[in-house]
Amino acid sequence: MHPKRLLDLTLGSALLTLAAPALLAAAAARALRRRPGTRTSDEGVLVRETVTGLHGHPFTLRTLPVRRLRLDALSRLPHVVRGEMSLVGPAPLPPGAPGADATWRQLVKPGMTGLARVRRGSTLPWDEPLLLDQHYVEHHGMGLDAALLLRTPVALAREARRGRR
Repeated sequence: MHPKRLLDLTLGSALLTLAAPALLAAAAARALRRRPGTRTSDEGVLVRETVTGLHGHPFTLRTLPVRRLRLDALSRLPHVVRGEMSLVGPAPLPPGAPGADATWRQLVKPGMTGLARVRRGSTLPWDEPLLLDQHYVEHHGMGLDAALLLRTPVALAREARRGRR
């Protein structure tokens, strides 16, 4: 098994186990708030979006749309455990989005976090996320993944502080 996949599987499974109670509670609360008579396909608990994965293969990304405590991001952990996504990689994009069909993007799995995520809110130009995703793909390795995983909680805390202002 490739070391990156081993990291995704072990850390992803551990994080999913820790987050499961909060995810289940949020999903139950969302289900209870659904309007009576609404068909599940109209307004489900999970938001479904087709995104481009490894080698350009599309898959359905299911996300719990609860941004509080970043449960939306944590709800993507089953995709990491299944191997459709990685903990670290370029952001998942729907087919047809700018950069989604770039050859370099199709060389790795989309990730829950990455260079663009930890650098969000910087003063660099608007196209920085695509450039950072491309830089990650061209230079990725276990050392960079570890550094990004360690920097992600700090970046999320910074985003939360900005959101309260």
